[in-house]
Amino acid sequence: MEICATKEDVLRLVRDRNVSFVQFWFTDVLGMLKVFSITPSELEEGIEEGMGFDGSSIEGFCRIEESDMIAKPDPKTFRFLPWRPADRPVARMICDIVNPDGTPYEGDPRWCLKRILARLSEEGYTFYTGPELEYFYFADETAPKTLDRAGYFDGLPIDRATDLRRQTIFALQEMGIRVEYSHHEVAPSQHEIDLRYDEALTMADKVMTYRTAVKEVARQNGVYATFMPKPIFGQNGSGMHTHQSLFQGDRNVFFDAADEFHLSALAKSYIAGLLRHAPEITAICNQWVNSYKRLVPGYEAPVYVSWARRNRSAMIRVPMYKPGKEKATRIEFRSPDPACNPYLAFAVMLAAGLKGVKEGYPLPPPVEEDIYEMNEKAREKAGIISLPGSLNQAITLCEKSELVRETLGDHIFEKFIENKRIEWDRFRTHVSQFEIERYLPML
Repeated sequence: MEICATKEDVLRLVRDRNVSFVQFWFTDVLGMLKVFSITPSELEEGIEEGMGFDGSSIEGFCRIEESDMIAKPDPKTFRFLPWRPADRPVARMICDIVNPDGTPYEGDPRWCLKRILARLSEEGYTFYTGPELEYFYFADETAPKTLDRAGYFDGLPIDRATDLRRQTIFALQEMGIRVEYSHHEVAPSQHEIDLRYDEALTMADKVMTYRTAVKEVARQNGVYATFMPKPIFGQNGSGMHTHQSLFQGDRNVFFDAADEFHLSALAKSYIAGLLRHAPEITAICNQWVNSYKRLVPGYEAPVYVSWARRNRSAMIRVPMYKPGKEKATRIEFRSPDPACNPYLAFAVMLAAGLKGVKEGYPLPPPVEEDIYEMNEKAREKAGIISLPGSLNQAITLCEKSELVRETLGDHIFEKFIENKRIEWDRFRTHVSQFEIERYLPML
């Protein structure tokens, strides 16, 4: 795989490889991938000046009277799409969205993350993330018809999707995305491919690419892949456990050899920040009505605001330290789901952690017992609160959050809340099949 750094690198590669189209990718406020294609003859101008489009047609962007937006591609993100024909290859570049005068557009989720990362860089830090995205394969998109009855770490012949994961990993590797491992997850037809940790902006780009690759490989094999958080009643939902750490140069500032947990004071305050602000950032990390069907006790989803080392019922887990692996010291934030907007989710996670560092939040003791087995009084005594139980509760907390508004900026914040209010109202007034089957015969 050839890496491009400049416009000239891209133009040379497009010419040498006889590229047929170049796709420009960007993300709307809800994390939906937006794509349009240009021909090679338009590419030089497209890179230099960007390509204009109607921003009023994109969710969360702008009003019709101020609709001119420009997609400005980042040459470093140039990659060939492995699922397109090799004889007339198609490539893609990820774009920043700018105003006609060239200034960053405040409604661009990628710019939102870049903004907080720039402030972090000024203080000498780099934010690394390593998300674990779970997903399902179904026969098609019309119903959750599973492909297998396999469970956690099951292999052939019971795991019917081994080859699908293999093809997906090859596609990701061709695009320069390093994969650590893959496996069948707990629920039937549920899977996970784990990516090697990377700098947060690069990783958010990779998450968008990963979700697309999973879906495209599935489509080419006649099945459907979904990142819907809870598609099957009575089974585990899909999470996006997000490992994160802060570095100064090559030094992991979360590590302290003298501490009983091998965590620095900074790391402890960072965890405390995530704990304190988790309820108000939940709407960003779990943004769909369906997200809250996953966030219920009993299905390995972290409902309770707490931290631990080995306890996977806690919301934040600190993987055990292995001697000589100081750089691997990290925290695992377990509540987000894979249908979130990764740019916004990474931004609010970082903001919550940094707030704890800045204010010196104290870290409560870890909770190593199974929180699901604790009664309400025991949880209250331990100071354990719950995450919001519905999108409506999550929106209400988010709407009051100064931290979220400051992190997202007024534009994204208000557009996001507005969209989620509409979604909740539609859900609240919808008459479901459950209600028809249960109440119509008796009432």
